[in-house]
Amino acid sequence: MELDLLIINATVVTASDILPEQQIAIKNGKITIDAYGGHVTPGGVDSHVHLHQDNSPTGDKFESGTRSAVAGGTTTILAFASQKKTELSLIPVVEEYHRRAGGNSYVDYGFHLILTNPTPDILDKELPNLVKEGGITSVKLYMTYDPMKLSDREILHVMMATRSLGMTTMIHAENADIIGWISDQLEKLLPILAETCPHYLYLTSKRLRGQGFEGAKCVCSPPLRENPMDLEAMWAGLSNGTFTTVSSDHAAHKFDHVQGKKAGLINGTSSFRKIPNGLPGLETRQPLLFSGVLDDKLKVTKFVELTSSNPAKLYGMGSTKGTIAPGYDADLVIWYPTEEQCADVEKKMKPFALSNETLHHDIDYSPFEGFVFRNWPRYTVVRGEVVWDRNGKGVVGSKGFGRYLKRGSSSLGQPRNIWVNDFRPSG
Repeated sequence: MELDLLIINATVVTASDILPEQQIAIKNGKITIDAYGGHVTPGGVDSHVHLHQDNSPTGDKFESGTRSAVAGGTTTILAFASQKKTELSLIPVVEEYHRRAGGNSYVDYGFHLILTNPTPDILDKELPNLVKEGGITSVKLYMTYDPMKLSDREILHVMMATRSLGMTTMIHAENADIIGWISDQLEKLLPILAETCPHYLYLTSKRLRGQGFEGAKCVCSPPLRENPMDLEAMWAGLSNGTFTTVSSDHAAHKFDHVQGKKAGLINGTSSFRKIPNGLPGLETRQPLLFSGVLDDKLKVTKFVELTSSNPAKLYGMGSTKGTIAPGYDADLVIWYPTEEQCADVEKKMKPFALSNETLHHDIDYSPFEGFVFRNWPRYTVVRGEVVWDRNGKGVVGSKGFGRYLKRGSSSLGQPRNIWVNDFRPSG
């Protein structure tokens, strides 16, 4: 059999197993990569990414964002297609985001819908068609922020509609009444799954008190926590199953720009409420979590579960993405071998302090500037093609190679019992 790619001497890691001294064969071609015993994990699935959003004029677009994704070991992203409250249909919204992403992505991608004006026509007619024909099987709802928030009644209408369609509903939950309703009622019907991000594992609110206006770089929602013990609790939550996925929530804004973070600097006076929320993190998500593996805070199988397998299963890609097995897309990350895996110092990666200039996004800072990394993806492979070669030419994939993903229903968020469709309220 001719092979496209042969990876030898690999320590293959899935969410359940560690298999040393393996070979991974990818059909039809000619390339051989010696992993020297280093871990080979599934390509990262980042299920919470903001790219080319109208409310972030200085942020990453699909080209720069997905270029940075492959350099950090992420091979699949789910980005947000955002409806405005004035828009009465989702069809033009989805078409516009297809135009923004099409021909520009280095990785495979799909969309979550942000619903801000869930009209009866949208819920009854458009959503079923978008699920069936468009393969969009998740929505996000906001309980806060005036341009996006929904009333409690609207939220419940959407949740009943998405439930009947088998869609996954993501909620930015900051409303006591609805949280109570969800806790008391839906927990008996539906599993509630949680995600977190690397900045909540490594950064504290001390970063908000940087010199001058530097603290604006780390303004995000929810805010960074004060006590380092909170960070340890988050790591414990990753290990014990409290959290289902780790995303980047890449919601980047340039710092040194009047429409970026410095929108909060008015005539030399800072206005916290004017600083746009969000941090860059698409490229650093995988290496930061892998640092937790090296620090014995996280098992490598749990790393795969949180960054690849669970996001793929949760958002309807569990039969093609998120693991290394026959029949799955050949999305892979090859890491440098550790001391235990290879004694040859030339085969290992030399630790380095991160500089924003080494990253591939279109943002002028990283909240992890100066962080010392002891491992980083050596190769990233998307559908059998090497798209990142850290020791060679860097990003060797091409813009437009990424494909749009039509997704199915979640295989993690299935109800624990049968939901009666007639419960869905009317009016």
